[in-house]
Amino acid sequence: MPVDDPEVAVSSIASAIGEPARARMLYSLLDGRARTATELAAVAEVTPSTTSAHLRRLERQRLVKLVAQGKHRYFSLDGVHVAAALEALSVLAGGTGSAFAPTAPDRLRAARTCYDHLAGTLGVRIHDRLHELRWLRAAGEGSYDLTPLGVAGLEKLGVDVASTRALRRRFATPCLDWSERRYHLAGALGAALLGMALQRKWLARDLDSRALTVTSYGRRELRRCLGVET
Repeated sequence: MPVDDPEVAVSSIASAIGEPARARMLYSLLDGRARTATELAAVAEVTPSTTSAHLRRLERQRLVKLVAQGKHRYFSLDGVHVAAALEALSVLAGGTGSAFAPTAPDRLRAARTCYDHLAGTLGVRIHDRLHELRWLRAAGEGSYDLTPLGVAGLEKLGVDVASTRALRRRFATPCLDWSERRYHLAGALGAALLGMALQRKWLARDLDSRALTVTSYGRRELRRCLGVET
């Protein structure tokens, strides 16, 4: 039977999903958040070495992908098509996935700096909102660009898009948030947005940590300008 036979391919994928430990790993990723191999080992109730073998199998079948963020390594589902397949199987089985439970301190989780850009719950919400507004679009592997709507909207907020684009660094990239395990906005544009929010006093820096406080004025402006609730 040919290797590329569709029935063989389906059988191989089904076999990868069908092992209970691997299924638990996959369903724990269904919430859209990435997890470490250690966290997936706990979810699957298997040893780290067994987890590594399971993850290699899932990667080969393109069910999960590795996301490296600095020194950290996370795993997430390899696309919305994988999530759709798991959801369909869940309907048949009547099951649900386990919920993500962040362990970061509340103040750091809410809003903080990540190098020179905004992270935490607020950073993820702004990232998602920029996509919802169609201000931001994918521009190749691991990068974003602004749409004409986005250029106009950010210029109105006081971001100098042309100057930001001219900097000798990547313009806009996704950065996996370590507390939310979803993406916030990094690169020159992420730094420019944080700078704008600080300059306009939407945010205030903590004196002894990376935590940021959303001011009462900032809450109003985030809601008015971007439709982001805090």
